[in-house]
Amino acid sequence: MFDKRAWIRLPRNVVIGHGVLDETATAVEELRLGGTPLIVTSPTPREIAAGRVADQFDDSDVITVEEASFAAVKEVIARAEAVDAGFLVGVGGGKAIDIAKMASDEVGIGFVSVPTAASHDGIVSGRGSVPEGDTRHSVAAEPPLAVVADTDLIADAPWRLTTAGCADIISNYTAVRDWELAHRLKNVEYSEYAGALSRMTAEMLVNSADSIKQGLEESAWIVMKALVSSGVAMSIAGSSRPASGAEHLISHQLDRIAPGVALHGHQVGVASVVTEYLHSGSDGRWRNVRDALDRIGAPTDADALGIAPEDFVQAMTTAHEIRDRYTILGDGVSEEAAIEAATVTGVI
Repeated sequence: MFDKRAWIRLPRNVVIGHGVLDETATAVEELRLGGTPLIVTSPTPREIAAGRVADQFDDSDVITVEEASFAAVKEVIARAEAVDAGFLVGVGGGKAIDIAKMASDEVGIGFVSVPTAASHDGIVSGRGSVPEGDTRHSVAAEPPLAVVADTDLIADAPWRLTTAGCADIISNYTAVRDWELAHRLKNVEYSEYAGALSRMTAEMLVNSADSIKQGLEESAWIVMKALVSSGVAMSIAGSSRPASGAEHLISHQLDRIAPGVALHGHQVGVASVVTEYLHSGSDGRWRNVRDALDRIGAPTDADALGIAPEDFVQAMTTAHEIRDRYTILGDGVSEEAAIEAATVTGVI
C-alpha cells in the first residue's frame, strides 16, 4: 500500500534584482497579508534598508535587535503581540532574519525575508539558528512567504559575507553525499529531487566562480539565486539534509570550541574540504572543493579561519556528538584519521 505524502512550504514571491527593495510592499500586497507589519532589523541594516521598507507601508513598526539570542526572539514576540502585527519582515543579515523567522513561527503569522547580505542560505530556509552559551541551536520554523533581495544593496555588503554565502552553497556537495550515505546505510528517507537540486546549485556556483567578484552586482545576482535554490531544496526535503551534513556538524562544534572566530559559511566551506576527502580519499575530488573556495576568495584552511590546528582536529573528532544525524563521521573519527585528512588536504 502506498502511503507516502509530503507538505512542501515554499516562498510564494521571490523578487531578486537591482533596486527591488522599493518593491517590498508590492510583493507583500500580492500575498493578501493584513494588519501592521513589524519590521525586525539590526543596527546597520536599519540605516541602509529598514527605513526604506517601513516607508512603503501606511502603518508599520520597527524593532532593532542587537544580537541573535532566544531573548531577542522573545522580545520580538512581545512587540508583535503588543502592536497586533499582521506579519513580520526581517531586514538584514542572518541575525535579523532568523529572529524574525522564529518569532513569526511562534506567533503564527507570516514572515517576509529581505536580506541585505548573501551570507548563508538561512534567508530562504525553514530553519533558524540562534546561539546559546557555547551551543548554536538550529530550530525548525516556517520559511518566508516572500523574499525580496536587492542586488544593489547586497553587492555593497562586506565582501567576506558574500564569500561566506558562496562557501555555504559549495558545501552542499558534501551535504548531499552524506545524505545519500545515510540513505544507504541507515535507510534515512532521501529525496532525489531535493538532492539533485542542491547538487545542481553547488555546481552552478562553482561553474560561475570566476565571475564572482567584489563589488560586482552580477555576482550578487548569481549568489542570491543559488541561496534561494538551496533553501527551496530544504523545503522540498522537509529537512536541512540537502545543505547540512558532516561539514555543518564540524562548524557547529567549532562554534563551541572557538566561538565568534569565523563566519559560519567559511567554516562549513573549509570543513567540506576534509569531509570530501573522507568520502573520496585519494581520488582528488576534495581538490575541486578547495579550488572552488579559493577562486571566490573564501578561506581554504584553518589558519585563514583563525582556528588553531588542534581545535580543528578536536572539532572533527567530536562533531558526531552534536546531533543524531548520520554522516561520513559515523560514530566518530579517530584523532589519527582526522589529522591525516586535515594534513593531506592542507587544512592544517
